[in-house]
Amino acid sequence: MHARSALFDVYGDHLRSRGSQAPVAGLVQLLEPVGIQPPAVRTAISRLVAQQWLEPVQLEAGRGYRATGRAIRWLDEAGARIYRRVDQTWDGHWELRLVDPPVDRAARNRLRADLTFIGYAELAPQVWVSPFPRAELDEVLNRAGATARRVRADTIEPAPVDAWDLDGLAAAYRAFVGNADALLHRAADAAGDPDREAFAARFHLVHEWRKFLFTDPGLPAELLPPDWPGRIAAELFTSEAERLKPAADRYVAHCLD
Repeated sequence: MHARSALFDVYGDHLRSRGSQAPVAGLVQLLEPVGIQPPAVRTAISRLVAQQWLEPVQLEAGRGYRATGRAIRWLDEAGARIYRRVDQTWDGHWELRLVDPPVDRAARNRLRADLTFIGYAELAPQVWVSPFPRAELDEVLNRAGATARRVRADTIEPAPVDAWDLDGLAAAYRAFVGNADALLHRAADAAGDPDREAFAARFHLVHEWRKFLFTDPGLPAELLPPDWPGRIAAELFTSEAERLKPAADRYVAHCLD
């Protein structure tokens, strides 16, 4: 687990209700149970500041860092998808974007990754498809210096679900379910602190589940097979995350208060 992604998990899952900010010492203490060492935490913080995801702030407990407005928007959007708070009612139309990509190769690669992250798939060269309009699209295009024409299609036959790797995604969901027990027990606390252990277990659970943000486009139920393994995986994640949350919240309070 990289310190940078671990910090995103902490800010998104635990600090939104705390002003999206925390002292450095608290961040170090929160990430210790999941194996992130203090120097790695501090290095990751510096890089996130340079990338304008975090900004320094003076707190009562000492020097700290607050998520920027850009980071908060991203974390809220990610959180809505992680906890399935996004409305997936589909009206049967397809959203197509005919993208005029940036000239710079690195910017093009970043644009491809960002479009995939928010749920689009490349149906043909520079033609991206989604069953829903995505609120994040304008920001993604602006950040890359790209533009796109919009096409709203009543029907596409056959339905372009094969633009996404659903076989690979289904295998990943089955693996998540199969590995869940080991995942939840990998954080056994030799010190015998149940709150610390619950925090670490939930942290690992959310961290692994968050990876589906990069691969699952959130297709509506009508486009998925009846035995779609993502449903069982989502039920497992939700029940375990809720079960562990009270104890994890107590550990966060212990570290930050």
